[in-house]
Order: sequence, then structure tokens, then C-alpha cells
Amino acid sequence: MATLIRVVEPFIHNYPKFHSFQTKKTNPSRLNYYTCSNSLLFNSGRSFCFCSYNNYKQPVKVHGVKATSSTETTLVDTSQSDLLTFKKTFPLERVQKVEGKIYVRLDPGKRDVIWKLIVGCDLPGKWILHWGVNFVDDRGSEWDQPPPEMRPPGSIAIKDYAIETLLKETSSTVEGKKLQEVQIDIRRDCNIAAINFVLKDEETGIWCQHKGRDFKVPLLDYVHEDTNIVGAKKGFSIWPGAFDQISTVLQKTEGSGRKDQGNSGNSADTKKPMKRLEGFYEECPIVKEVCAQNVLTVSVKRSPERNKSFVHMETDLPGDVVVHWGVCRNNDRKWEIPATPHPPETRTFKKSALQTLLKMKEDGQGSCGSFTLDEELLGLIFVLKLNDNTWMNHMGSDFYIPLSTENSTNVEESKSSFGTSGENAEVHEAYTDGIIKDIRSLVSGISSGKTRKTKSKAAHVIILQEIEKLAAEAYSIFRSSSVITFEEDLADAEALKPPVIPTSGTGSGFEVLCQGFNWESHKSGRWYKELIEKATKLSSLGFTIVWMPPPTESISPEGYMPKDLYNLNSRYGSMEDLKTAVKTFHEVGIKVLGDAVLNHRCAHYKNPNGVWNLFGGRLNWDDRAVVADDPHFQGRGNKSSGDNFHAAPNIDHSQEFVRKDLKEWLCWMRKEIGYDGWRLDYVRGFWGGYVKDYLDASEPYFAVGEYWDSLSYTYGEMDHNQDAHRQRIVDWLNAASGTAGAFDVTTKGILHSVLERCEYWRLSDEKGRPPGVVGWWPSRAVTFIENHDTGSTQGHWRFPGGKEMQGYAYILTHPGTPSVFYDHIFSHYESEISSLISIRHRNKIHCRSAVKITKAERDVYAAIMDKKVAMKIGPGHYEPSGGDQKWTLAAEGRDYKVWEAS
Repeated sequence: MATLIRVVEPFIHNYPKFHSFQTKKTNPSRLNYYTCSNSLLFNSGRSFCFCSYNNYKQPVKVHGVKATSSTETTLVDTSQSDLLTFKKTFPLERVQKVEGKIYVRLDPGKRDVIWKLIVGCDLPGKWILHWGVNFVDDRGSEWDQPPPEMRPPGSIAIKDYAIETLLKETSSTVEGKKLQEVQIDIRRDCNIAAINFVLKDEETGIWCQHKGRDFKVPLLDYVHEDTNIVGAKKGFSIWPGAFDQISTVLQKTEGSGRKDQGNSGNSADTKKPMKRLEGFYEECPIVKEVCAQNVLTVSVKRSPERNKSFVHMETDLPGDVVVHWGVCRNNDRKWEIPATPHPPETRTFKKSALQTLLKMKEDGQGSCGSFTLDEELLGLIFVLKLNDNTWMNHMGSDFYIPLSTENSTNVEESKSSFGTSGENAEVHEAYTDGIIKDIRSLVSGISSGKTRKTKSKAAHVIILQEIEKLAAEAYSIFRSSSVITFEEDLADAEALKPPVIPTSGTGSGFEVLCQGFNWESHKSGRWYKELIEKATKLSSLGFTIVWMPPPTESISPEGYMPKDLYNLNSRYGSMEDLKTAVKTFHEVGIKVLGDAVLNHRCAHYKNPNGVWNLFGGRLNWDDRAVVADDPHFQGRGNKSSGDNFHAAPNIDHSQEFVRKDLKEWLCWMRKEIGYDGWRLDYVRGFWGGYVKDYLDASEPYFAVGEYWDSLSYTYGEMDHNQDAHRQRIVDWLNAASGTAGAFDVTTKGILHSVLERCEYWRLSDEKGRPPGVVGWWPSRAVTFIENHDTGSTQGHWRFPGGKEMQGYAYILTHPGTPSVFYDHIFSHYESEISSLISIRHRNKIHCRSAVKITKAERDVYAAIMDKKVAMKIGPGHYEPSGGDQKWTLAAEGRDYKVWEAS
């Protein structure tokens, strides 16, 4: 995914990026800082996790309940005879914002010969300066490495275009904060026109950029026309990528035509006097979100004399804390509202729960509250709501406090039990009963004869839309780190044959995918024509599908900020070039995927408040097409059913007219251009049920969604068990009813740790199966090691260098649908990749092939597929032995071998 343009205010998100225009991907290798608005943090493997608790789309009117007790919230009349039956302290982990600043200073040195560029930060972290230079004769915005004498001690070269230098802590402090900085010495007579950089927090993978792009420090005045100059008080932002507002740039783009395609350093520019700039100092506030630790202590006393239970809570959480609670009478732990009296500051919520505001402690360090409950109640169930509308639960489920002495020994949390291996799933989540009742009520409202007579057709449509919104909301509730395994019976996989007739969205099962572009492909202006020239070559290498770049007009040249969806003249070529390319691929037996960006769309016009949320072109939507819970774009739609992408208006897919228009557009693309399927961008942004709707309408041969999520780490080291991570991908696949595949980010992440740390034992999960999505639902797993975001010139999550062929030896011999990156195909790896693809086709390895892992040790991993192909990766020794079966070495390279059964 792709590029963004302008920052209005600093935020923290989950997507690292750098260089010119950037992508919005999550770096799955790191994710320690989180945006916490209306969502909660999952921290699998620890004692506490957060979950989404936006249970209803529409604002809820809260009715006050008059308290009939005069008892203060924090005081309960207890006696010495009362028995303490339960007491437990729960650790809480939340996200809080820490404010700081970065600063950039350019100082003339002694005798004005050596200038000093100083970049610093006062926020804690392990900050690294990722930087490069532009020389005087450079054209475009490409980075180059500075001369060796310019690099500070300890600097590390990154490929051939950048340098990374660690910021060092200084002895200086400002307002009690320690400063970290790095100094670069620059000779006045050097031929460097500008220095480009971004800051990276190595501990978390977060990137700090300027206006969503690289910082640029000009050393000559002729580069002033760039938009990301430092030293002009244009403002900074800390982003894990270029997530910023685009209003100003949109306005500039409207009137600038294709000017940005030209070289900024043309001959006219170079003739201008190259005056050196004077020194400057610039800083700006930034905000970083870090995890904070708090606790909640709950105690229960029982009074046999009064037949009451007294519950007392104390927490050191700052600000207002609301307890959203109910009680249960039996072991099914079904929420209900207890009889009055209720504590002061209590309100009802949708007749299914109570909300009680805890009272601030006298010392101001947290809050507390007490509840008096009848003795016959079995337990108290609750979640916490913080003043920033963040919900907190325990281990992915509601807090459960036992009230009876018989039950008090069981202090385990109320866990949601999700069945595996065919078991019936039972889910005990707050509000689910309320949602079900609301849906039934709405349905009965349609079905009753009396209602039919009194309600108009428009009212029926509104009711149906409300049901759909509730269904989407229910899905968002269940998105958690709880493991729900969807497993194909791999033991019987050899008896399963891929379907003769392709399954809609998942192809024949024998597909090998080629990503037909990289991050720089748009720069040629004729990429479609270049692909036409390579079509025959790709077919001869054994590829059956090619994924082409986003075809629509876009604010960003890479295509991931679409504007007019029906305008298919892009930086990659004209619409006619595109049609010719698709036709050419079909002629050589390769099917074509279009890159469909459905989550967001860039606006054409501003609303009266100056916000870009009105669209033009054939799909001239208004602000009803924009979700209501993105604070940047003032949408009048419903709340988002997924994660918001803050750089452009997020489209509200719950709107019938939006879905109708998008389905028509996809069908038009299928018919007019000839696409055979879709690569779906940023599917975390909207409910998978909408994806099913789009795929049912457009009937693709093959479709794959980009569900990009963070893997699980403990103290910076990848956890062995990544079930929660692959479960979230499987959850999306299930929401889409299996109509599409998904990129197996889990497998890529695990391969990183395997190859970087020589830990090949990671390639077998606890059940002896592949540890990624390919181990649970191989027919829907699209495996890969690199793409335009992670590799290419961006390198946001680059595969371990020099070990790419071990990765390809793994994915090209295993089940799933393997995807090969363009840069690797047309490189020195070409013959090795071609050989592996030939072995796959020759032995009919397919997406459901059976895997038998024969070795998973520190320095070697080995497996046999369908009893036909054996492979090993790693420096350790392995030779296949199958009794009477003989094996012939078919391919080998650095630390990998592949055999075929004779």
C-alpha cells in the first residue's frame, strides 16, 4: 500500500515508511506503540489484553437511574463478621501519550569550512538516523550514500543508497529529559545539494518523518522548490509512515497537472546561482504512544447476617474510570442487571448493563468504588471504560469476579471458548445477547403484517441496513487474540484432489503468482509496455498469474491514493496500454490480477468547513460515503467496521449506494479491462463480509487480501507461538466466507527470525505443522517473502539479505499459493527460482499438498510434500530417506536442497 502527502497534526500509527512517498504497512516485526481511540490493545501471552468494544454503530441515549441508596460509592457498611471470600490484583496495560520534540540544527563551523548538521530527539527510545544525500547533478529524488569521510563513527551502510547512524545520549537535559543526537560534518566545498533523512526508533520500528516524507536539509538554495524542506518552519510529525492529511497537496495537485512528473533538477534550475544557505534551528512537538502499567484490585466480602456480598474496586488508572457491569446467576455467565439499589453515578446501557463512574481517591492517585449485591448471585461481570473511550478487559474477555464461596476458588477469568478441530464454538462476550435481541426485533418488525402496513418501503430498507451494521459490529467485537483454528485435515490431504473446476476467488490450486511491479515502476511512465515485453518470459518461467499495480488515477504516483476510479490513465501507462497488456498476458496463458484499493478514496472538493470529503468523477459521492469515526474527514456515514487509514477519507461500506457503485466498478473492470481477479489492498479497514459481497458480484478467478498485522514479540524476541497472529488472518478469511485468499504475513515473519537467528526449529508449530496460515488453511494462504512495500527501494521489512533463496525454497515447495517478487525474478536469482517453479509444476504440488516435517532443529529444517518432493533449508545436514523410495537431487543452492522422488 502506498503513499501519502500532508500532515496536519502528529499521530502514532502502526505503519513504518521512508523515502519520498511511503507505504502504510504495518511492520509485523515490531508493534509496541498503538493508537488507542475506540479500540484496545491486544498483548497476547501477557496477563492483560485489550479488545474492540464499539458495540453499536449509532449513538446511544443513556438514561440515568436514580439511586435509592444513600451509601457513598467508596464506602460500604461492613462489619468484622463479614468474610473475605475473594481478593485479586489484575495487571492492566494501556497506552498513554508522551510528548517530546525533535530538533534539526545546521551550524557553520570554525572558519566556515566545516558545517555541522545536528539531529536530535528528547523522547526515550533507541533512535537511528536513516539518511542519504542528493548530489548537485542528481535528477529526481533518489538517495545516494554520502562519502565515507562524512559518515559519523559507527555508521552502517544500507544497500547502496543510505546510511544508518545511532543517535547517542548527551549529557544535556531539557526540562528533565535527556537528549539524544547525532552530528554530521559537512565540508562547505562539497558537491552535495541536500541531505535527506528519517528518524527510526529501533525498539519499536516507528519512523519519524517530515510532512509524511523524508526530511530534506538543503545546502544549496536551488532545491527550495521541494515541499519537504527543513528550515522553513513547515512542521514535523512522528509517524510510523506517511499517514498525514492531504488537503493542501490535493489543492495543489488540482491545478498542477502532471508537473510533478518532471525533474526538479532540470537544466534551467542548475543555471541558477548555487548560494549556500545560512544556518538554522528548527523543532516541533511530537507525540509518542507508549505502554503504561497499572493495576486493578478487586475484593469481595460476604455478610451471612445480611445475605449480601460487598465488592470493592481500587485502581491507579488516571482520569475517569467507568465500570460497565452486570451480574450472573449461574455458570452460563449471562449478563443481567441486578435489582436496585445501585451505586451512585450509575446509568443503564441498552437495558443490558449498568455503567458506574468510580469515585476519585482523595489523594488523586486513581479511583475506587463499591457494590452491594444479593447473596444468591453467582458472579460480577464487567469491563472498564476509560475517559478516552477506551475499553479494557481481562485476557480478551470480561472480568469475572466470583461472589459465592463455592465459586471463589475459581478465580480464572471468563474466557471465550472457541472450538477447534470441529468442536462447537461458544462465545461469551458482553453485548452479544443485546445485539441478537436487537436483530430479532428488527426482523420481527419487518415480518409482522401490522408493521408492513404501517411502515414504508424506505423504513424497511433502513431496518435492513441497521441489521447489517449490527452484524458488522458484532464481527468487530469478536476480533481478538483468542485462537480459533480453522484446520484442513492435512493428514488426509494427499487423498484430496484440487477441484477440476476453479473455486471462485481461489483459482485451481496450482497457481504460482508473480508480483509484476516494484515501488519504482511508475517512474518509467510506460510500465504496461514493459510488462508486455516480458509476458512471454514470465510464462516460460512457469508463472500462471501476474499481479499488476493499481490502475486508477491517484494522488500518489504509485497508485495507492485513488481519486477517480473510472479514470485508468495512470503513471504506469494509458488505459489502452493496460488493456493491451492484459490481452498479451492472456495470450501466453497468464491470468491477471488488478490491485483494487477499496478502503479509502481521495476527494475532489472541500466541504464548507474546508475538509476534503466530496468526490467527483463518475462516482460523485458526498460525505455520507465517509465513515463517521475518522476525526480528519468529517464523514456523515456510519462508524468504520475496521481500522481507519488516516491519510485519506475512509469509505463507509455499510452504505448501500457505496457497495452498489463499487460492485459495478469491479464488474466494469472485469469486462472492460479483462482482469481475472483482485489483489485487495488494506482489507483491515473494512469488514470481510463486504469483501464477500464484492467478490460474489465480480466473480474473480483468484483474489487475495492484504491483511497486514503485527506478530507477537516478548522483550524484542519473536514468540514461538504465533497462533494469535495467524488467527486474525483466518478470522478475516472466515468473515469473507473463504471467497479469497490472504497473504501469509505470519510465514514471512517467522522466516525472518529463522534466517536471522539460525532458529530453524521455529518452522514447526506445537502440532508439528507449518506455523503460518499455510499450516491451518493452506488453500487460502498466499505465501511470499517480499513485495513492493517490504523490499524494493523502500525496504520497510526487508527479507534477510543473501538468504532469499532459502525463503523461495520453502514457499515454492510447500502448499499454499506462492508469490514471487518482481525484483527477484529479474535478478541473479532467476535461474534458481525458475528451477524451483519447474519442480513444483512437474510434481503437481498444489495449495492443499500434504506436508510431513521430518526435521526442525536449530540449524536445519526439512519436509516432504505429497511423498514426491523433499527439501531442506539451513546449514545443517539432511538427506531424505524413505525406505524403498529413492530420491534424486533436483535443485540446490546456498543452504538449501530439493529432491524429487524417483
